[in-house]
Amino acid sequence: MKTYKFTINGNKYSVDVADIEDNKTKVEVNGTSYEVTLDMPDMMASRPSKPVVKIATPPTPKAAPTPAAVPQAAAAKSSGSAIKSPLPGVVLDIFVRVGDTVKAGQHIVLLEAMKMENNIDADREGVIKEIRVQRNDSVMEGDVLLVIE
Repeated sequence: MKTYKFTINGNKYSVDVADIEDNKTKVEVNGTSYEVTLDMPDMMASRPSKPVVKIATPPTPKAAPTPAAVPQAAAAKSSGSAIKSPLPGVVLDIFVRVGDTVKAGQHIVLLEAMKMENNIDADREGVIKEIRVQRNDSVMEGDVLLVIE
């Protein structure tokens, strides 16, 4: 069973999804159980044949602020390159630790999505500054997995 957290129109939902057998599954939303029938042809048509992984980097500021103008915590968060989840899934493994040096293209996180294992790779060379997820965490598309400095 996999657990996902959603916020829809300001309302928070905790959704547990059981394994899908044929086109049926059991779903529990905020403690209420439902039996769900999936429209499989639509799912298969909308699923890409190969996962596309895009690694986002924060925008470069136009002018560097003076040190007095930026609080220390904000300055620490703005440095480095955030590696984000390209799709919703579950973290199966993390191959690096804070302080490790990585090279561009090196596998850093293993993410399970749509019953497929997806390697998330470093987009550049650097040092792991922060790891924001743990094994078995459910992540949504765009969630920051870790930061490379």
